[in-house]
Amino acid sequence: MNDASAKPAGLVLSSTERVNTLSHFHRAEIARMAGWRDRLDRTTNWAITVVAALLSVSLSTASAHHGVLLFAMLLILLLLWIEARRYRFFDFYRARVRQFERHYFAQIFSPQPDFASDWLLVVGEGLRAPKFLLSQRAALARRLRRNYIYLFMILLLAWVVKISTPSLQTVGLRTGFVGSLRQAVDSAALGPVPGVAIVVIVAAFYAGLLAFVIFAADDDGELSFGDVHV
Repeated sequence: MNDASAKPAGLVLSSTERVNTLSHFHRAEIARMAGWRDRLDRTTNWAITVVAALLSVSLSTASAHHGVLLFAMLLILLLLWIEARRYRFFDFYRARVRQFERHYFAQIFSPQPDFASDWLLVVGEGLRAPKFLLSQRAALARRLRRNYIYLFMILLLAWVVKISTPSLQTVGLRTGFVGSLRQAVDSAALGPVPGVAIVVIVAAFYAGLLAFVIFAADDDGELSFGDVHV
């Protein structure tokens, strides 16, 4: 049996061909990463537009129901889920680009001896069997912590103002805030669902969001606070 036939056949490249291949591949991965980065920005822009539009609808007229803001919370939650999925793709291609920057280009500009000499094998295996590097849960926590928690807090503040301000609920009522917490809770009713139940649901929802942000694993390495990352 021929020993050569048992070994996987590989392309034999000259040094010039190898450099050209790596350069073109790096450029392609940059384009992929930039494409997913653009998709992330679009989703965030949609979320900001939804918040701005529904805040305007809810707070600009007394006839608008406070349920508009609850609906906005659900829409933002859906957009957060979509953005987390997109972020997993972005993170995958970002990691590959950083492999090139860290182990190839950095070694050209500032060489270090025996620095991750097998990084091309890692890239090759990633091409053969692509796998997400980040779970959906971790992606949700990261995007919630960085962007969406602020949108949710704005909606919560607007909802509290809406249910506690009579002039924002029914035309012709006095200005100012409700006289008691009970009145504010009663005004949170949504159809046949009493206000107490709605308040409890909203409180539980936001408690879950805050717990998700607080107890999620902190970003480290290149993603930690103060470090520049793409």
